[in-house]
Amino acid sequence: MKDKRREINSSNPFISLILSTNFPKWPFVFGILGSLITTVVGLSIPLLTREMVDGFSVESISVFLIIILGTAFIVRAAIDAFSRYFLAFVGQKIVAALREKMLSKLIRLPVNYFDRKTSGESVSRVVNDTGIVRDLISHHFPQFITGIVSIIGSVIILVILDWRMTVLMITVVPVTILIMRPLGKKMRKIATGLQDETAKFSGKIQQTIGEIRLMKASNAEGIEERKGKSGINNLLSYGLRESKILAVIGPLMQLVMMTVVVMIIGYGGIRVAEGTMTTGSLVAFILYLFQIIMPLTAFTMFFTQLQKAKGATDRMIETLDLKEEQGQGNIEMNISNQPVYFENVSFHYNEEEPVLKHISFHVEPGNTVAFAGPSGGGKTTVFGLLERFYEPTEGRILIGTMPIKELSIASLRSQIGYVSQDSPMIAGTIRENLSYGIETPVSDDRLWDMAKMAYADQFIEEFPNKLDTEVGERGIKLSGGQRQRIAIARAFLRDPKILMMDEATASLDSQSEKIVQQALSRLMEGRTTFIIAHRLSTIVNADKIIFIEKGEITGIGTHKELVETHHLYREFAAQQFS
Repeated sequence: MKDKRREINSSNPFISLILSTNFPKWPFVFGILGSLITTVVGLSIPLLTREMVDGFSVESISVFLIIILGTAFIVRAAIDAFSRYFLAFVGQKIVAALREKMLSKLIRLPVNYFDRKTSGESVSRVVNDTGIVRDLISHHFPQFITGIVSIIGSVIILVILDWRMTVLMITVVPVTILIMRPLGKKMRKIATGLQDETAKFSGKIQQTIGEIRLMKASNAEGIEERKGKSGINNLLSYGLRESKILAVIGPLMQLVMMTVVVMIIGYGGIRVAEGTMTTGSLVAFILYLFQIIMPLTAFTMFFTQLQKAKGATDRMIETLDLKEEQGQGNIEMNISNQPVYFENVSFHYNEEEPVLKHISFHVEPGNTVAFAGPSGGGKTTVFGLLERFYEPTEGRILIGTMPIKELSIASLRSQIGYVSQDSPMIAGTIRENLSYGIETPVSDDRLWDMAKMAYADQFIEEFPNKLDTEVGERGIKLSGGQRQRIAIARAFLRDPKILMMDEATASLDSQSEKIVQQALSRLMEGRTTFIIAHRLSTIVNADKIIFIEKGEITGIGTHKELVETHHLYREFAAQQFS
């Protein structure tokens, strides 16, 4: 990984990033070669045209010359078609490889990255930024290469035809460079800002649509509309700034080119009148002039797109350089029948935001430990640390005698079952949600057995498509109790050694809660279980209750012991059981 980062961070990060995709070289070579052949064939056309013009008469029309000219056009078109396809193929391969790299990196980044970044911003990096690079590789870069060949070839031929007119013509080059350099720098700055603003806007829109029911229930259409308009206006501002530069580049280039064309035609007309140049040579000269002008116009688009691609590259490299989650620990260990220890564990997102402060406790194998306390005390963070979504700022967590940071993350998480209040689900079928994350195929009989264990088989049977029923985005087509039972069945399927439940029945009605609680009780049998619950009725039978306030443990004991010894827990119990 370090070598890749060093490669990408070389003197030209854009080229290094493209080379790191290992794109197919031969199609690229064939594409460029085809473009060069097309350009060379195109360079012969003005010379053939000169021969036709200088010797033109009805009697002297050469069928052979017409055949050669027609053949040149046909060959040029055919080779150009193949060349365009090969280069488009390479461009698509590069963007696919970049998207794979970005996706692979994103799904392996630690959770705290996504705490800071919106999902829309991450999606924009994978889709929009890579698309900009594809357009550069597939369309603008080939035009740049063939343009150079066209200009060099045309200038060489023009020098042979008439060096004085050629010197007059190439005065346009330094003028073009003087125009493009400052505008290119401004374009890169604007392009980078536009990409960032696009990512932010995508994130806001995605969040709004993702929480559409919350928005409508809160009558927040007006608020979201104003936020959306603000983002659109920001994009409009960047778009207008970009348009201003493009609006300046186009007319300026046209002015320069038209001035040169008029000068060449005027001067050439005088030469023809004097008899020092043939009419055919003047026509050929003008055709070559256009073979120089057209690439120069394409260069403006190439350098504009290049600035955009460099901005996109900077953002992609910034993401690819981030440290992945699996930075340490590769030991695979069976964690069943092992005690869990938290030793002087502290955690904070930043220095001003301490979440846990020097907490210590242990849990014996097969026991149930519950966490209680005011909201925001740090209970959920304990779960995040145990699953290694976050790493402790101080202290350590052990399973048996093994620090969990030494364990393989994949091995650790495969042995932990997690059932939360939200019951997260993917858009797909019940079957896909039950077996989510399991690489090997799972038989229908086993899925039905797990559904029965979770008391989910009855409502699944009632659906016409049974296990193949679509649940909708985030399981919206199912009730809260149904989602919870599928989450429990999913946990049964994994046979976890450690079970974690975060307010697993908090949002259910009494009938659903009773069914789900029965399923949870069955799931907890013989497993080390961690529970977060605001309702003390769900944890009164826990082997140990840990009371957390403002990131500190202020009491440990059974329900009975804490009622007797812990003032705030006693208040909680009195309020809920009275």
